[in-house]
Amino acid sequence: MRRVLGKIAGLFSNRSMAGVDKVGNKYFTRHEEIDGIMKEKRWVVFKGEQDPTSIPVEWICWLNGQRKRAPTPEEQMELEARREQVRENVALLKKEEEERKAKEGSRVRRVSSTGEHSGPDLKSFIRQFPVPSEGNEVEESSGAKDDLRNFQDNPVKNAEVELESSEPTGSGASFKPGTWQPPT
Repeated sequence: MRRVLGKIAGLFSNRSMAGVDKVGNKYFTRHEEIDGIMKEKRWVVFKGEQDPTSIPVEWICWLNGQRKRAPTPEEQMELEARREQVRENVALLKKEEEERKAKEGSRVRRVSSTGEHSGPDLKSFIRQFPVPSEGNEVEESSGAKDDLRNFQDNPVKNAEVELESSEPTGSGASFKPGTWQPPT
């Protein structure tokens, strides 16, 4: 019990204030010996309601030990000015994005009102394919028939085509896609 009361009394008598942020939160530190090692303890006393989201990033880094020194008031002012500049840039980008979307929206409306289509015309795409009549298969175009005849008539070309489609072989400048074989 004495040890607990001693720690509580030491908590308040042994602490030093490290700084204050713009919201009014106060940051403290104290040194204590734990297992023969001097350790620094850091904490925050919130002004008003305990809202961890009100702690600036630089103070979070200090509390977590990522910074050795507490942020100075000059540094805090500089960082706050930088944050304000970022907020202004974000607002400007949002405004430009809205203007761009408004221009695209008016352009799309104009195109559709002139009779032009904004997307693919599926009906004309489907019309490209012949419809088979009852009981008959779809006739191939004469060009497709000619390609099939040429393929069947020339077995040497057929072998080359099959080689290109097999596994890749070769390396460097002699590499041919689809012909490579792993070493055995």
